[in-house]
Amino acid sequence: MVLEIGPGTGALTRYLVASGARVIAIELDSNLAASLPGRLGNPPNLTVVEGDARSLDLRPCLGSESNYKVVGNLPYYAANPIIRRFLELDTQPKLIVATLQEEVAHTITAAPGKMGLLSVAVQYYANAHLVCSVPPQAFQPPPKVTSAVIRLDIRDAPAVNVDDPNGFFDLVRAGFSSPRKQLRNSLAHGLGVSTETVGGLLTRIELDGSRRPATLCLEEWAIVYRAWLGSSQTADE
Repeated sequence: MVLEIGPGTGALTRYLVASGARVIAIELDSNLAASLPGRLGNPPNLTVVEGDARSLDLRPCLGSESNYKVVGNLPYYAANPIIRRFLELDTQPKLIVATLQEEVAHTITAAPGKMGLLSVAVQYYANAHLVCSVPPQAFQPPPKVTSAVIRLDIRDAPAVNVDDPNGFFDLVRAGFSSPRKQLRNSLAHGLGVSTETVGGLLTRIELDGSRRPATLCLEEWAIVYRAWLGSSQTADE
């Protein structure tokens, strides 16, 4: 099964339907949603659902389906929450292929050295690859920015082993609270503790506190999280 987000006039939907796959297309615009089946000849393997993919109840769409893919030309303003939503579902897709703003695509697929909170949040769940850039002229009307296609292959298990993903992301979010600062300063600011406290913790795990948050890989963030969790538990005893 293929779940398409934002089919619009059906330029991509037409090919998805022709492949023989069962296609469920989620469209926010009521007029486009109503006209799409007829535009494509009312194919029996197409279901159009009117709604916002950021908040729509997906249970009727997915049913008991556990082997599905998500594709879509995502609105720039909604790309991040849509991607995060599917990554965090109990029943995740096997694959996400999406067109979105090129700047966001580069952030999602960034390697250590250029990573941000979004990079960590996505790569925790998926192997992220930049497929290609898409010039504005490829769209009608053309946007003011260049787009890009990304491919997210969902991992069988998260990239790092942490006991509480929400707590892990809270720690990473704190680490990126002042991303241009050194890690010890940014993390201290985000956690609301002294630089000395964070500096001591980083020294114990042999991580250079003068590094920038963007340079850490996922496993290093997991090490910091485990150390912080351990120090917090010790303080509570």
